[in-house]
Amino acid sequence: MARRFHKIAFVASPTPDARQAAAALMRRYDHVAPEDADVVVALGGDGLMLQVLHRFMDRVKPIYGMNRGTVGFLMNEFREDGLIERLERAERSVVHPLRMEARDTEGRLHEARAINEVYMLRQTHQTAKLKIAVDGHVRLPELIADGVLAATPAGSTAYNLSVGGPILPLHAQLLALTPISAFRPRRWSGALLPNYARIRIEVLDAEHRPVAAVADHTEFRRVCTVETWLDQATDLVLLHDPGHSLDERILREQFG
Repeated sequence: MARRFHKIAFVASPTPDARQAAAALMRRYDHVAPEDADVVVALGGDGLMLQVLHRFMDRVKPIYGMNRGTVGFLMNEFREDGLIERLERAERSVVHPLRMEARDTEGRLHEARAINEVYMLRQTHQTAKLKIAVDGHVRLPELIADGVLAATPAGSTAYNLSVGGPILPLHAQLLALTPISAFRPRRWSGALLPNYARIRIEVLDAEHRPVAAVADHTEFRRVCTVETWLDQATDLVLLHDPGHSLDERILREQFG
């Protein structure tokens, strides 16, 4: 039977467990440099998986993660045996990142992409005051909160869930917009938006109530406006063992 993948690369987080696992696999299987591979095996936790997805975001390189970290929600179980067979039988999950454009108080424009979420968070003891518009229409003239978060379905079980946002099935054509510790309006718990929506958030009184904008692990401080939308032209491919696909894991999260 013809193989899907012929050139395998291994990348590992800097922890001893991950390094040891990578060394063991490299002794056992032929491998190439990540840039030359047609599949990358990532050894670590979810943080490493996000880093690897960002690293190869524009190259459509499938990533197969094996858990040598803590939570490992995005990862497969680590085993040395049968790697070639596992890769050949792996199921694909395709996700799209959010694009973010943030302008700071000095007029500089910053751009980044996020696989999980884009969020805005107050920088001082004072709450943030934010105005939220969707597709050019102001939907919330003033949100007083610690911040606000926009999450993809893939990221809905991460920070979004921790701040009380909804879990979205992987293939839902939706984005979650979730407040972070809302003070006013106190009863606003967020919104579900179509995945083609363009979200614009303006910081009210940005000078005295500074706010940071974050796309996954990329942060810009003292922003005054943020726009974010789903980049449907960019495909990110994750590989999972049969029965443990990303959409299955997200579904399980909804039932505890």
